[in-house]
Amino acid sequence: MSFLIRVQVPDRPGMLGAIATALGHAGVDILGMDVVERLGKIAVDDLTVVLPPGRPPDVLITTVESIPGVHVESVRPHSGKLDTPRELELIEEISGNPERGLQLFADGIPRIFRAGWALVVIQEGRRAYRLAESQASPETRAGSLPWLPLSKPIVLDPKVHWAPDPWYELDTELAAAPFSGPDKALVVGRPGGPAFRPSELARLAHLGGIVSTILGGV
Repeated sequence: MSFLIRVQVPDRPGMLGAIATALGHAGVDILGMDVVERLGKIAVDDLTVVLPPGRPPDVLITTVESIPGVHVESVRPHSGKLDTPRELELIEEISGNPERGLQLFADGIPRIFRAGWALVVIQEGRRAYRLAESQASPETRAGSLPWLPLSKPIVLDPKVHWAPDPWYELDTELAAAPFSGPDKALVVGRPGGPAFRPSELARLAHLGGIVSTILGGV
């Protein structure tokens, strides 16, 4: 079974090699690695791994954290879709098919950001509705999203930013970024975490701005 591990690693030579060696000794295969963020002397990385049959996911945590200075932020099942489109590939796909651009955007965001779902929403007066949604997006619809308009990407906090309760279920981390104006937003849900980091928020806003330009500010 495939898992996605988010780890905090001291940003110095040899650390990823030490993690790979430790996982290899535990019979775990590493299928891919993405750098999420670098914060001073700490790097945050996502590792896609395959756990041998019969081994509990806890093995991943104990193995990785046996290396001094390494901390596991989260472990969650991974769909196994390893060849997911990155930003440039999604932009190219949308450019070639602008009539379906919004739907392609909503479908592509969860794969790029390893999230569960994505929505493109708009607030008109007191009413909010969806312009596009990915598979697995919550069935419950928000009649209003009082945190719109948005001027910058944010992490949605259930204590501060109202949304229907089902959007926050399963310990879902939510992020939102302006899309084609402050009254429209991209909302991304990541069930089970990990939390969205500032670098990911910046990527959401940047990608949304590019796609909005391609689609002529829809």
